[in-house]
Amino acid sequence: MALCVLVLKGTMSEAELHVLRARLRGGLLNKARRGELEFALPVGLIHDAAGKVILDPDAEVQQSVRLLFQTFRRQGSALATVKSFREQGLLFPRRLRAGARRGELVWAPLDLSRVLRALHNPRYTGAFVFGRTRSHKTVDGRITIESLPEDEWLVLLRDANPGYITWEEYQENIRRLRESAQGYGGDRRRSPPREGPALLQGLVMCGVCGRRMTVRYHSQSKGLVPSYVCQQEVKEAEPICQSIPGSGIDQAIGELLLEVVTPVALEVALAVQEELRARAQEADRLRRTRVERARYEAGLAERRYLHVDPANRLVADALEADWNAKLRDLVEAQQEYEQQRETDQLSLTEDQRTRVAALATDFPQLWRDARTSDRERKRMTRLLIEDVTLNKGADILLQVRFKGGATRELHLPLPLNAWRLRQTDEAVVAKIDALLERHTEGEIAVILNEQGYRSGSGKVFHLEIISKLRRAYGLKTRYERLREAGLLTKKEIASRLGVSVSTVDIWRTHGILRARRYDDRNARLYEYPGPNPPVKAQGQKLRLRDRAKSFSAESTEEV
Repeated sequence: MALCVLVLKGTMSEAELHVLRARLRGGLLNKARRGELEFALPVGLIHDAAGKVILDPDAEVQQSVRLLFQTFRRQGSALATVKSFREQGLLFPRRLRAGARRGELVWAPLDLSRVLRALHNPRYTGAFVFGRTRSHKTVDGRITIESLPEDEWLVLLRDANPGYITWEEYQENIRRLRESAQGYGGDRRRSPPREGPALLQGLVMCGVCGRRMTVRYHSQSKGLVPSYVCQQEVKEAEPICQSIPGSGIDQAIGELLLEVVTPVALEVALAVQEELRARAQEADRLRRTRVERARYEAGLAERRYLHVDPANRLVADALEADWNAKLRDLVEAQQEYEQQRETDQLSLTEDQRTRVAALATDFPQLWRDARTSDRERKRMTRLLIEDVTLNKGADILLQVRFKGGATRELHLPLPLNAWRLRQTDEAVVAKIDALLERHTEGEIAVILNEQGYRSGSGKVFHLEIISKLRRAYGLKTRYERLREAGLLTKKEIASRLGVSVSTVDIWRTHGILRARRYDDRNARLYEYPGPNPPVKAQGQKLRLRDRAKSFSAESTEEV
């Protein structure tokens, strides 16, 4: 009986604890639904004396937070935002959450985790949120935290306090972050524009399976060359859907954009110019605020030192050291401000602004300008194009879908194979065939080089290349051509004339016989002299010169 009472009391205690937890949970939810539940606020937001959430009264903190969102909106990537802050030498604030210096504001270089936390935090829109995550225990006793979608949040009160961005801007930032994350996922969806030369990186759809196509780069003599590849089937050990070289596609898309963008080129360029100017001014204002803060802290340290009793050397020495440290910080801040200001002026001079305005009237020149980076071309492309669907058949079909819903179709020929790209022009081969009638292969190489011709691989001609081309295209050799024309070898003409081969050489040297070279080692074939051939006579050496005069009307041709 006593055991039953103890068990009953234990059961009632558990029930009471459950009721207490439920009441506490209910009170917490009621307070959250009213927007009165206090949480640790992100940097840039603080509680005032009445407990309301307001913007940090520190102007430098506000400017830094706003600049973070503006930079992300401009760059489209969290990592690019961090790089932009680093390149401009800007620091970002944070408040210490624990320790003896809890609540103190410190400045440090911006890192990726802080950018991501700021972009994912809806408090910057002025909204009060509660219940964005849910935790539960796994079978092994560990606690896991799950992020919930927006429609499952327990409390969402918009415009509960002042903010830095609108709710629509917050949602757009989340969408862009999601796209960036999907760029590393299984489907390789659209990611922010990066440094590679592939113009349509992240915008290409496979016309076979409908998935996003990825980019592969190949190193060639002219640099990195992209290819668009649909590799989803590789995971199932199946052949890939499509693999299409991207250089011709990018060129076609560039020409299409030049055709579309030209009417509004002036407005686009002027907007870019204004954005550059505003960006430089914002960074300069933020660095100037940092100098003012360092000057204030130095003045505060000075006043503390001057108000201390000089006899209290322990305190006076510490305050003097702090004053000296603040002065050094002020000098460093001023020097950095001046250096960055000079850099900004050099990067955006009046002459450069004039050139930007001049380029506005000629958008093709702006697009092809070597100073326009691949990343900027991609950003301009994304402003106009939603996606491009590729389908390779008898030719390459490009279905371009613009932001406004308009579509265009382009048909491109299939790219040539590597060996065709290195193939010598047919006109050059025909010229070699014609020159073989009168010249040796070495002489043909010299003639082609003098006339500015090059082989299919871009090299100058030489004897070996001419020989390979002749064999590859089945051209007759000069020897075969001369033999078909009836020319004889040295032994053959010596036999027919009834003289020795040495006599043939002597007669050729003195112009009595005509010969033609058929290679670059001075090998020759001989023309038969006709119905009145020369004959060997006594005292021939004395009369060779006189006998050669009879052949002067027919010049000897040695080619």
